[in-house]
Amino acid sequence: MNILLVAINAKYIHSNLAVYSLKAYAGEYREHIQLMEYTINHRIDYILQEIYKQQPDVLCFSCYIWNFRYVQELAAEFHKLAPQVPIWVGGPEVSYEAKAFLADAPMIQGVMVGEGEATFCELCRFYVKRNSKDEPGGLTEIAGLVFRDEKGEIVQTAVRALLSMDELPFCYEHLEDFTNRIIYYETSRGCPFSCSYCLSSIEKGIRLRSLELVEKELQFFLDHQVPQVKFVDRTFNCNHRHAFHIWRYLKEHDNGVTNFHFEISADLLTEEELALIRTMRPGLIQLEIGVQSTHEATIREIQRTMDLSRVKQVVARVRAMGNVHQHLDLIAGLPKEDFITFQESFRQVYALKPQQLQLGFLKVLKGSYLYEHRQKYAIIYRENPPYEVMRTRWLSYEELLKIKLVEEMLEVYYNSGQFALTVKVLELTEDNPFHLFLRLGEFYEKRGLLAMSHSRIRRCEILLDYIGENDPLHREVYEETLTFDLYYRECMKSRPSWAPPLSALKELSRKYCTKGRRMHVEAFWYDMEDILQAQTLEDYPAKGVCQMYFLFSYETRDPLSGQAKVERIRREEG
Repeated sequence: MNILLVAINAKYIHSNLAVYSLKAYAGEYREHIQLMEYTINHRIDYILQEIYKQQPDVLCFSCYIWNFRYVQELAAEFHKLAPQVPIWVGGPEVSYEAKAFLADAPMIQGVMVGEGEATFCELCRFYVKRNSKDEPGGLTEIAGLVFRDEKGEIVQTAVRALLSMDELPFCYEHLEDFTNRIIYYETSRGCPFSCSYCLSSIEKGIRLRSLELVEKELQFFLDHQVPQVKFVDRTFNCNHRHAFHIWRYLKEHDNGVTNFHFEISADLLTEEELALIRTMRPGLIQLEIGVQSTHEATIREIQRTMDLSRVKQVVARVRAMGNVHQHLDLIAGLPKEDFITFQESFRQVYALKPQQLQLGFLKVLKGSYLYEHRQKYAIIYRENPPYEVMRTRWLSYEELLKIKLVEEMLEVYYNSGQFALTVKVLELTEDNPFHLFLRLGEFYEKRGLLAMSHSRIRRCEILLDYIGENDPLHREVYEETLTFDLYYRECMKSRPSWAPPLSALKELSRKYCTKGRRMHVEAFWYDMEDILQAQTLEDYPAKGVCQMYFLFSYETRDPLSGQAKVERIRREEG
């Protein structure tokens, strides 16, 4: 019996924890289970060929919003080639309205609804032993299924009882399968909150994996110096004892290499947790914090529990520590948030200066409260995955398109970390950075530069063209900050066209950029340190009467930003 589990991920660097967990739990049938992973960047034809070559007796797909259309097409085409092979699907994209899904998908045998480990294990037992006299019973006795019976009628079995988290086996013994990929790990399931846009709140309460098991598994990652482990726990710190124990263990057993990513609620962080975080190695942990909106009416309407003033206070305190990468989230298209109030949400969250600010758009997920009440809010969204909002009672499509321009420029110029100093200067030109990124986006749009791949230097050139139209008096300042930013990130192989020739720096380069050491010396007429301190356009430092010199050392980098170590040097030292 050949049972084939197929995962189609968004990127190669991602791994699919779900299918590995399914296979691990069904360990007694391991010899019958194959696992194959692809990405949405693979051609459908290629995936189809590879699946067919495996000659599966049973085919199972893991379904999410980003791969659902791929799965549907693959299932339809494979069914034409092998109509005798039952095709099963599972995952959040098909667990809700499963009967309606099956009615529209005649090539699919059935759906594993909700938590799938025990259901998949019993399904394996059914197929492996269905011809055995010792194994009576059929699919109707397997809880957690919606399937098409022999008569073509859709049958729903009993609801599957949830497992204890300790029953889930560790699925990363063979780390060679995850080389150059992100490791996803969970110590809890469920969420104590009831945010109306989210599926995690459907399971009331929270299940925790025992700390004894967690310690053992974390030590495995530490011993193998895994580069990054992403916890997929929703609101990791909702249980203080659980979170504090894990963070303390990571601090005490830090290997100096591994980074751990957590999704938390900032307002739930205790003073004890903050004190512990302060003592951690820079880069040991990073925190993702979902703010989503600062508009009080919206926060109430989406049933979100959040103390916004505490969030701001905690994020500022963690930022001041200088040892933790913070990633803050905003969602456009939520109920009761219009174009004006969203701009204010953006301003307030941007002012917290996280290392990354992810501006996302509401996705109307099947099973969520907002999906059930979409007519109440007059939400118009895309018919196909990812079901992204297009219009609401408070936000027009035209306004949403403007927010999309802001999102694209935010990703290019802020979240990339490649224009850190220049963006700090640009921020002085607008009261609300939302307007800055919108104007940049409209400049790109007017010039026909959107939806194109641009090099870093080309991005700089476009920015200088923008400056030429909007702040021409300070063009020389921007030329120097852009040069600084370019070398701040990497030792450029191509010299930017606006930068002076390197010939004048040969003397200093010979002294500092010794053979075998990755370094660069650069000269500036404006004091970069003073530019960093400027609060208004009038605070820009005047052009110096002599050049200043900075040494960029690429073998020593900031663990949070990845920027090179920079120090000021004196000309006479050359």
